[in-house]
Amino acid sequence: MQISVAQLAQLLNGTVVGNPDILLHTVAKIEEGQEGALSFLANMKYEPHLYNTLSSAVLVNNDFEPNGIVKATLIKVDNAYASFTFLLEQFAAQANKKEGIEEGSVINKTAELGSNIYVGALTYIAHGVKIGNNTQIYPTSYVGDNVKIGTNCIIYAGVKIYNDCVIGNNVIIHSGTVIGSDGFGFAPLADRSYKKIPQIGNVIIEDDVEIGSNSSIDRATMGSTILRKGVKLDNFVQIAHNAVIGEHTVIAAQSGVAGSSKVGKYCIIGAQVGIVGHISVADGNVIAGKSGISGTIKEENKKWFGSPAFEYAESIKSSIIYRKLPQLYKTIAILEKKMNEK
Repeated sequence: MQISVAQLAQLLNGTVVGNPDILLHTVAKIEEGQEGALSFLANMKYEPHLYNTLSSAVLVNNDFEPNGIVKATLIKVDNAYASFTFLLEQFAAQANKKEGIEEGSVINKTAELGSNIYVGALTYIAHGVKIGNNTQIYPTSYVGDNVKIGTNCIIYAGVKIYNDCVIGNNVIIHSGTVIGSDGFGFAPLADRSYKKIPQIGNVIIEDDVEIGSNSSIDRATMGSTILRKGVKLDNFVQIAHNAVIGEHTVIAAQSGVAGSSKVGKYCIIGAQVGIVGHISVADGNVIAGKSGISGTIKEENKKWFGSPAFEYAESIKSSIIYRKLPQLYKTIAILEKKMNEK
């Protein structure tokens, strides 16, 4: 893709400071710039790179004023980071767009496929499946009976979507992820063995969700496991049966939400967090990495840390005291010895 600085500025509703006729054909980090590349500057920590970058143009915020000589052409916009993200989306969409049905794929005759569909080789699409326009399903994927997938979705290679699951619009699911595998439900018997409880529910993934690679979203025992609109999951995330993740909540890698728990909207959950079953987490809570949530959090917009987790500032104070315990122990031992000597 090639575009002039003037055209780009018009697209972004920006202002050009420099040569508007320069042609751009790639993007680059500001510290790794090259001729014909577009970079951006949003974090002032990287400002020193602006004065020696080899990039031809740099996106900056409207209120930015340089403190030295800038060789690159500047494009001033309301939000440099957001504008650059928008351009990356457009670039990726053009670079990765595929269409057509590849040889070796198997599509049941009852399946309904929209226009501009891509189905990769060795993909299996089962009975009663419905797939919306402009959706791409990469090779070796499996789409089970009666699955519904919306428009403009990307299902990367090796994704498995079990029967009756529902995927909304603009959803991205990365390789190795399983949607709708059985929930972890087993009934203990008198002989201390376990009998499997049938999992007859499904998974519902609403619009604008992205799920990282090798994650697992279990189907509900009854009803639905639900990822609400705008949820973002990292790689290796486990969402158990009947859990509900609220709108625009983000969960980092290796975290798990146990069965029937409800996580609110706009929460931020760090890596390796564990949330026990049958509890709820209120909207807007931030949970630091490696924390364990063992009970319901009713307060909104709070920060938590520890295992079991408690309020962030208090947990940091407790950590400081914990590190001092060996010295405190020695001090107490010395005092005890002096008292016994009297």
